[in-house]
Amino acid sequence: MAYRTNVRIGNWNEDLRLQEDVKKEHMEKKEKGELVAQKVDFLKQNILRPVNLTVTNDGRLHFGDVVILVNIGGENRKCSAVSINADITSLTKIPLAGIQAPCGISAGRGIQACTRTAFIITSVDGSPEGSTLNFEQSFALKTTSGFARGLFLTSDLRSFQKCAKKSRLQEVNLDEGGSFPSWWKIVHFDPQERLEYEGQPVPANVKVLIIHCKTNQALAVLDDQVLWTTYGKEYEVTAHTFLNCHKVEQENNHWILCTSDPAGNGLLLLNQLQSAANDEEVTQTYSGI
Repeated sequence: MAYRTNVRIGNWNEDLRLQEDVKKEHMEKKEKGELVAQKVDFLKQNILRPVNLTVTNDGRLHFGDVVILVNIGGENRKCSAVSINADITSLTKIPLAGIQAPCGISAGRGIQACTRTAFIITSVDGSPEGSTLNFEQSFALKTTSGFARGLFLTSDLRSFQKCAKKSRLQEVNLDEGGSFPSWWKIVHFDPQERLEYEGQPVPANVKVLIIHCKTNQALAVLDDQVLWTTYGKEYEVTAHTFLNCHKVEQENNHWILCTSDPAGNGLLLLNQLQSAANDEEVTQTYSGI
């Protein structure tokens, strides 16, 4: 008996049924929004949603203010902001759609006020909302409610089981509750000025150190530890005090708690930097005449 090229051989019927089952499963997942691409789109749509930062009229930080934490950068590191490092495995639908704790953080180079970067200055000592935050006063940093679930920026003593993934330094992440491991304080970035500023109001949009109360380590961004995240190439964030030869904290530990421009033109810090850059450019232009 002669066989032609169009004659089906082998387990062709089983293969056909298997292909149909795969297509059916794909369509069911698509209808439920369970495809990986759909989950990534859903995550980004929610976590990159714009958030209104606080506009401070007196130039100070207050309990209840919504800010973003920005590190200006250094020689080998660009400007970055503390950001929720959630991926599709961080998503939960119980009781409502959002991220689940614990959740990692990173320093993203997208300096925009959104759910991913916004933090609320929260009282831990009974200070009323709207009162001024002072240097050396304990407080907490909490994500916004809703999709970000109101999680607290938290750290604890480093151990073999619990440490930063890349650097193996003290880990910082987001977790539930406002217990002692989620308490922080702000100190003046210049060691010679700290005693003078202790107990004084903390100004917004200026360089400061953010110290973890339990371990006394400073919040830090690492320029030599790169994370590949859902949002691109970012830096690892830890709690570790980096000192130079003069025992002064380095730029890795310098943070600015940024508020919104009263004129409604985005971040006050970025406008100040742009203005300074423009002034420098004008100075260089006239100097060259």
